[in-house]
Amino acid sequence: MRLAMWHLLKLTTIFLRCIPAFFRSRSKQAVIELALRQQLAAFAEKGRRPRITPADRGFWVLLSRVWSGWKEILVIIQPETVVRWHRKGFRLYWRSISKRGPGRPPIPAEVQVLIRRFADENGWRARKIRAELAKLGISVGLATVSRYLPKRKPDHDQRQRWKTFLRNHRHGIVAMDFLVVPTVRFRLLYAWFVIGHGRREIIHFGVTEHPTSPWVVQHLREAFPNDTAPRFLIYDNDSIFSERVTDTIENIGIAPRRTAFRSPWQNGIAERWVGSLRRELLDHVIVLNKDHLRHLLREYVDYYNADRVHTELQDSPVGRPTEHRPTPESQVVGLPRVGGLHHRYVWQEAA
Repeated sequence: MRLAMWHLLKLTTIFLRCIPAFFRSRSKQAVIELALRQQLAAFAEKGRRPRITPADRGFWVLLSRVWSGWKEILVIIQPETVVRWHRKGFRLYWRSISKRGPGRPPIPAEVQVLIRRFADENGWRARKIRAELAKLGISVGLATVSRYLPKRKPDHDQRQRWKTFLRNHRHGIVAMDFLVVPTVRFRLLYAWFVIGHGRREIIHFGVTEHPTSPWVVQHLREAFPNDTAPRFLIYDNDSIFSERVTDTIENIGIAPRRTAFRSPWQNGIAERWVGSLRRELLDHVIVLNKDHLRHLLREYVDYYNADRVHTELQDSPVGRPTEHRPTPESQVVGLPRVGGLHHRYVWQEAA
Protein backbone atom coordinates (compact mmCIF):
# COMPACT_ATOMS: atom_id res chain seq x y z
CA MET A 1 0.00 0.00 0.00
CA ARG A 2 2.80 2.42 0.90
CA LEU A 3 4.65 1.61 -2.33
CA ALA A 4 1.54 2.33 -4.39
CA MET A 5 1.03 5.66 -2.61
CA TRP A 6 4.67 6.59 -3.24
CA HIS A 7 4.34 5.88 -6.99
CA LEU A 8 1.11 7.85 -7.13
CA LEU A 9 2.75 10.82 -5.42
CA LYS A 10 5.67 10.66 -7.83
CA LEU A 11 3.36 10.61 -10.87
CA THR A 12 1.45 13.57 -9.46
CA THR A 13 4.68 15.52 -9.02
CA ILE A 14 5.74 14.80 -12.59
CA PHE A 15 2.33 15.89 -13.86
CA LEU A 16 2.48 19.16 -11.93
CA ARG A 17 5.92 19.88 -13.36
CA CYS A 18 4.56 19.31 -16.87
CA ILE A 19 1.67 21.76 -16.48
CA PRO A 20 3.76 24.85 -17.41
CA ALA A 21 4.60 23.15 -20.72
CA PHE A 22 0.97 23.57 -21.85
CA PHE A 23 1.23 27.33 -21.50
CA ARG A 24 4.61 27.84 -23.21
CA SER A 25 4.92 29.15 -26.73
CA ARG A 26 6.11 26.78 -29.43
CA SER A 27 9.42 28.56 -29.83
CA LYS A 28 10.18 28.42 -26.11
CA GLN A 29 9.17 24.79 -25.91
CA ALA A 30 11.46 24.03 -28.85
CA VAL A 31 14.40 25.64 -27.07
CA ILE A 32 13.72 23.61 -23.91
CA GLU A 33 13.43 20.41 -25.90
CA LEU A 34 16.70 21.17 -27.69
CA ALA A 35 18.50 21.76 -24.37
CA LEU A 36 17.14 18.55 -22.89
CA ARG A 37 18.10 16.52 -25.95
CA GLN A 38 21.62 17.95 -25.80
CA GLN A 39 21.98 16.81 -22.19
CA LEU A 40 20.59 13.37 -23.01
CA ALA A 41 23.15 13.05 -25.78
CA ALA A 42 25.92 13.86 -23.28
CA PHE A 43 24.60 11.23 -20.86
CA ALA A 44 24.40 8.67 -23.68
CA GLU A 45 28.22 8.73 -24.04
CA LYS A 46 30.03 5.78 -22.53
CA GLY A 47 31.46 6.28 -19.06
CA ARG A 48 30.24 6.98 -15.58
CA ARG A 49 30.22 10.74 -16.05
CA PRO A 50 28.86 12.68 -19.03
CA ARG A 51 31.59 13.72 -21.42
CA ILE A 52 31.58 17.47 -22.07
CA THR A 53 32.94 18.31 -25.50
CA PRO A 54 33.92 21.74 -26.88
CA ALA A 55 30.69 21.66 -28.88
CA ASP A 56 28.71 21.21 -25.63
CA ARG A 57 30.52 24.15 -24.10
CA GLY A 58 29.81 26.33 -27.09
CA PHE A 59 26.14 25.29 -27.08
CA TRP A 60 25.58 26.23 -23.44
CA VAL A 61 27.51 29.46 -23.69
CA LEU A 62 25.43 30.48 -26.70
CA LEU A 63 22.19 29.39 -25.03
CA SER A 64 23.03 31.40 -21.91
CA ARG A 65 23.38 34.48 -24.11
CA VAL A 66 20.03 34.15 -25.91
CA TRP A 67 17.72 32.60 -23.28
CA SER A 68 17.30 33.77 -19.69
CA GLY A 69 15.81 30.52 -18.39
CA TRP A 70 18.75 28.28 -19.30
CA LYS A 71 19.67 27.65 -15.64
CA GLU A 72 16.33 25.99 -14.87
CA ILE A 73 16.87 22.98 -17.13
CA LEU A 74 20.63 22.59 -16.73
CA VAL A 75 21.41 19.27 -15.04
CA ILE A 76 24.75 17.86 -16.18
CA ILE A 77 26.89 20.79 -14.93
CA GLN A 78 26.68 23.75 -12.59
CA PRO A 79 25.61 27.14 -13.99
CA GLU A 80 28.84 28.64 -12.61
CA THR A 81 30.76 26.35 -14.95
CA VAL A 82 28.99 27.83 -17.97
CA VAL A 83 29.79 31.33 -16.74
CA ARG A 84 33.45 30.33 -16.37
CA TRP A 85 33.46 28.95 -19.94
CA HIS A 86 32.03 32.20 -21.19
CA ARG A 87 34.71 34.28 -19.44
CA LYS A 88 37.43 32.02 -20.79
CA GLY A 89 36.05 32.38 -24.31
CA PHE A 90 35.92 36.15 -23.84
CA ARG A 91 39.61 36.23 -22.92
CA LEU A 92 40.55 33.99 -25.86
CA TYR A 93 38.55 36.17 -28.25
CA TRP A 94 40.24 39.40 -27.21
CA ARG A 95 43.64 37.74 -27.15
CA SER A 96 43.11 36.65 -30.74
CA ILE A 97 42.17 40.13 -31.99
CA SER A 98 44.64 42.04 -29.82
CA LYS A 99 47.76 41.87 -31.93
CA ARG A 100 50.82 43.89 -31.19
CA GLY A 101 51.09 46.91 -33.33
CA PRO A 102 54.19 48.10 -35.10
CA GLY A 103 55.14 50.30 -32.13
CA ARG A 104 57.95 52.80 -32.30
CA PRO A 105 60.38 52.38 -35.17
CA PRO A 106 63.83 51.16 -34.12
CA ILE A 107 66.56 53.72 -33.89
CA PRO A 108 69.43 53.51 -36.38
CA ALA A 109 71.98 50.76 -35.81
CA GLU A 110 74.72 53.38 -35.52
CA VAL A 111 72.96 54.99 -32.52
CA GLN A 112 72.45 51.60 -30.91
CA VAL A 113 76.17 50.94 -31.16
CA LEU A 114 76.93 54.34 -29.63
CA ILE A 115 74.66 53.67 -26.66
CA ARG A 116 76.40 50.37 -25.91
CA ARG A 117 79.81 51.92 -26.49
CA PHE A 118 79.20 54.80 -24.07
CA ALA A 119 77.92 52.36 -21.45
CA ASP A 120 80.89 49.98 -21.81
CA GLU A 121 83.63 52.59 -21.94
CA ASN A 122 82.36 54.88 -19.18
CA GLY A 123 79.88 52.92 -17.10
CA TRP A 124 77.21 55.52 -17.91
CA ARG A 125 73.50 54.91 -17.60
CA ALA A 126 70.54 56.21 -19.57
CA ARG A 127 70.45 59.89 -18.49
CA LYS A 128 74.16 60.47 -19.00
CA ILE A 129 74.18 58.71 -22.38
CA ARG A 130 71.11 60.66 -23.54
CA ALA A 131 72.81 63.95 -22.62
CA GLU A 132 76.01 62.95 -24.45
CA LEU A 133 74.04 61.96 -27.55
CA ALA A 134 72.28 65.33 -27.47
CA LYS A 135 75.69 67.02 -27.60
CA LEU A 136 76.35 65.05 -30.78
CA GLY A 137 73.11 66.26 -32.29
CA ILE A 138 71.29 62.93 -31.80
CA SER A 139 67.90 63.25 -30.14
CA VAL A 140 66.80 60.03 -28.44
CA GLY A 141 64.21 59.50 -25.71
CA LEU A 142 65.25 58.36 -22.25
CA ALA A 143 63.11 55.20 -22.45
CA THR A 144 64.66 54.35 -25.82
CA VAL A 145 68.18 54.66 -24.44
CA SER A 146 67.24 52.42 -21.50
CA ARG A 147 65.89 49.79 -23.88
CA TYR A 148 69.20 49.44 -25.71
CA LEU A 149 71.47 49.58 -22.68
CA PRO A 150 73.38 46.36 -21.99
CA LYS A 151 72.19 44.57 -18.89
CA ARG A 152 74.46 44.93 -15.92
CA LYS A 153 75.94 41.82 -14.47
CA PRO A 154 75.35 41.47 -10.74
CA ASP A 155 78.25 42.97 -8.84
CA HIS A 156 78.72 40.63 -5.89
CA ASP A 157 81.38 42.90 -4.41
CA GLN A 158 78.92 45.80 -4.46
CA ARG A 159 76.32 43.67 -2.67
CA GLN A 160 78.80 42.60 -0.02
CA ARG A 161 80.11 46.05 0.82
CA TRP A 162 77.49 46.78 3.47
CA LYS A 163 77.97 43.35 5.05
CA THR A 164 81.73 43.88 4.97
CA PHE A 165 81.31 47.23 6.70
CA LEU A 166 79.13 45.64 9.41
CA ARG A 167 81.58 42.79 9.93
CA ASN A 168 84.73 44.91 10.06
CA HIS A 169 83.30 47.56 12.40
CA ARG A 170 80.91 45.43 14.48
CA HIS A 171 82.57 46.32 17.80
CA GLY A 172 82.03 50.02 17.11
CA ILE A 173 78.47 49.77 15.75
CA VAL A 174 75.15 50.01 17.54
CA ALA A 175 71.67 49.96 16.02
CA MET A 176 68.32 51.33 17.13
CA ASP A 177 64.77 50.51 16.12
CA PHE A 178 61.14 50.46 17.25
CA LEU A 179 58.72 47.59 17.69
CA VAL A 180 54.96 47.82 18.14
CA VAL A 181 53.18 45.91 20.93
CA PRO A 182 49.36 45.73 21.24
CA THR A 183 47.78 45.80 24.69
CA VAL A 184 44.78 43.99 26.14
CA ARG A 185 42.64 47.05 25.31
CA PHE A 186 43.83 47.00 21.66
CA ARG A 187 46.01 50.05 22.09
CA LEU A 188 49.52 50.27 20.68
CA LEU A 189 52.71 50.71 22.66
CA TYR A 190 56.07 51.47 21.10
CA ALA A 191 59.28 49.98 22.47
CA TRP A 192 62.55 51.59 21.39
CA PHE A 193 65.91 49.92 21.94
CA VAL A 194 69.61 50.20 21.16
CA ILE A 195 71.64 47.02 20.55
CA GLY A 196 75.39 46.65 20.14
CA HIS A 197 76.68 44.69 17.15
CA GLY A 198 79.83 43.37 18.80
CA ARG A 199 78.25 41.34 21.62
CA ARG A 200 74.54 41.72 20.71
CA GLU A 201 74.00 43.47 24.04
CA ILE A 202 70.86 45.54 24.65
CA ILE A 203 72.30 48.85 25.78
CA HIS A 204 69.11 50.78 26.47
CA PHE A 205 65.37 50.59 25.89
CA GLY A 206 62.27 52.69 26.48
CA VAL A 207 58.48 52.36 26.19
CA THR A 208 56.02 55.04 25.15
CA GLU A 209 52.51 55.45 23.81
CA HIS A 210 53.37 58.43 21.59
CA PRO A 211 56.87 58.22 20.08
CA THR A 212 58.33 61.54 19.03
CA SER A 213 61.72 62.83 17.97
CA PRO A 214 62.36 64.67 21.30
CA TRP A 215 61.56 61.45 23.18
CA VAL A 216 64.14 59.56 21.09
CA VAL A 217 66.70 62.34 21.63
CA GLN A 218 66.28 62.12 25.40
CA HIS A 219 66.75 58.35 25.43
CA LEU A 220 69.80 58.60 23.18
CA ARG A 221 71.42 60.89 25.73
CA GLU A 222 70.58 58.40 28.48
CA ALA A 223 71.95 55.50 26.44
CA PHE A 224 75.38 57.09 25.81
CA PRO A 225 76.46 59.17 28.80
CA ASN A 226 79.93 60.66 29.08
CA ASP A 227 82.41 58.91 26.77
CA THR A 228 80.50 55.70 26.07
CA ALA A 229 79.44 56.63 22.54
CA PRO A 230 80.21 54.06 19.80
CA ARG A 231 81.60 54.97 16.42
CA PHE A 232 78.52 54.31 14.24
CA LEU A 233 74.75 54.17 14.83
CA ILE A 234 72.52 52.38 12.30
CA TYR A 235 68.82 53.18 11.96
CA ASP A 236 66.13 53.05 9.30
CA ASN A 237 64.10 55.75 7.53
CA ASP A 238 61.32 56.03 10.10
CA SER A 239 59.93 59.57 10.15
CA ILE A 240 60.53 59.73 13.92
CA PHE A 241 64.27 59.60 13.24
CA SER A 242 64.19 63.17 11.97
CA GLU A 243 66.97 65.68 11.34
CA ARG A 244 66.85 66.60 15.01
CA VAL A 245 67.66 63.01 15.94
CA THR A 246 70.47 62.94 13.38
CA ASP A 247 71.94 66.18 14.75
CA THR A 248 71.82 64.79 18.29
CA ILE A 249 73.62 61.62 17.18
CA GLU A 250 76.38 63.71 15.61
CA ASN A 251 76.64 65.99 18.66
CA ILE A 252 77.13 62.94 20.88
CA GLY A 253 80.09 62.00 18.68
CA ILE A 254 78.53 59.16 16.69
CA ALA A 255 78.49 58.84 12.90
CA PRO A 256 74.86 58.19 11.79
CA ARG A 257 74.23 55.56 9.12
CA ARG A 258 70.77 55.24 7.62
CA THR A 259 69.76 52.03 5.88
CA ALA A 260 68.38 52.02 2.34
CA PHE A 261 64.64 52.11 1.78
CA ARG A 262 62.88 48.76 2.19
CA SER A 263 66.14 47.04 3.18
CA PRO A 264 65.55 45.62 6.67
CA TRP A 265 68.49 43.21 6.17
CA GLN A 266 70.84 46.19 6.53
CA ASN A 267 69.70 46.47 10.14
CA GLY A 268 69.56 42.72 10.59
CA ILE A 269 70.93 42.58 14.15
CA ALA A 270 68.08 44.74 15.44
CA GLU A 271 65.48 42.92 13.30
CA ARG A 272 66.61 39.52 14.60
CA TRP A 273 66.42 40.73 18.19
CA VAL A 274 62.83 41.85 17.61
CA GLY A 275 62.05 38.37 16.28
CA SER A 276 63.64 36.73 19.33
CA LEU A 277 61.74 39.02 21.68
CA ARG A 278 58.41 38.18 20.04
CA ARG A 279 59.03 34.42 19.94
CA GLU A 280 60.44 34.15 23.45
CA LEU A 281 58.26 36.65 25.32
CA LEU A 282 55.57 38.70 23.60
CA ASP A 283 53.89 35.73 21.90
CA HIS A 284 53.28 34.19 25.34
CA VAL A 285 51.90 37.13 27.32
CA ILE A 286 49.12 39.71 27.07
CA VAL A 287 50.42 43.18 27.79
CA LEU A 288 48.22 45.19 30.12
CA ASN A 289 49.71 48.66 29.94
CA LYS A 290 52.93 50.62 29.55
CA ASP A 291 54.25 49.78 33.02
CA HIS A 292 53.57 46.09 32.46
CA LEU A 293 55.45 46.10 29.16
CA ARG A 294 58.37 47.98 30.72
CA HIS A 295 58.55 45.40 33.52
CA LEU A 296 58.47 42.49 31.04
CA LEU A 297 61.16 44.05 28.86
CA ARG A 298 63.38 44.72 31.87
CA GLU A 299 63.19 41.08 32.93
CA TYR A 300 63.80 39.81 29.40
CA VAL A 301 66.71 42.19 28.75
CA ASP A 302 68.36 41.09 32.02
CA TYR A 303 67.93 37.44 30.99
CA TYR A 304 69.05 38.14 27.40
CA ASN A 305 72.20 40.04 28.38
CA ALA A 306 73.36 37.90 31.28
CA ASP A 307 71.95 34.38 30.87
CA ARG A 308 70.84 33.62 27.31
CA VAL A 309 73.59 31.98 25.25
CA HIS A 310 73.83 33.49 21.77
CA THR A 311 74.38 30.92 19.02
CA GLU A 312 77.14 32.82 17.21
CA LEU A 313 78.89 34.04 20.35
CA GLN A 314 78.58 30.73 22.22
CA ASP A 315 78.16 32.98 25.24
CA SER A 316 75.81 35.59 26.67
CA PRO A 317 76.29 39.20 25.51
CA VAL A 318 77.87 40.41 28.76
CA GLY A 319 79.77 37.18 29.30
CA ARG A 320 78.65 34.20 31.38
CA PRO A 321 81.33 32.22 33.22
CA THR A 322 81.61 28.50 32.59
CA GLU A 323 80.65 26.39 35.58
CA HIS A 324 82.29 23.00 36.12
CA ARG A 325 80.73 20.20 38.08
CA PRO A 326 82.01 20.68 41.63
CA THR A 327 81.37 17.14 42.85
CA PRO A 328 80.10 13.90 41.30
CA GLU A 329 76.91 14.23 43.35
CA SER A 330 76.06 17.68 41.95
CA GLN A 331 72.92 18.02 39.85
CA VAL A 332 71.78 20.50 37.23
CA VAL A 333 69.14 22.90 38.57
CA GLY A 334 67.06 25.28 36.47
CA LEU A 335 66.67 28.83 37.79
CA PRO A 336 63.49 30.42 36.36
CA ARG A 337 63.84 33.59 34.35
CA VAL A 338 61.21 35.92 32.83
CA GLY A 339 58.41 34.50 34.95
CA GLY A 340 59.38 30.91 34.22
CA LEU A 341 59.33 31.22 30.42
CA HIS A 342 63.09 30.59 30.39
CA HIS A 343 65.71 29.16 32.72
CA ARG A 344 69.36 29.42 33.56
CA TYR A 345 70.95 26.10 34.44
CA VAL A 346 73.65 25.75 37.10
CA TRP A 347 75.31 23.01 39.10
CA GLN A 348 74.04 22.57 42.64
CA GLU A 349 75.05 20.26 45.42
CA ALA A 350 72.61 17.43 46.01
CA ALA A 351 70.57 17.88 49.18
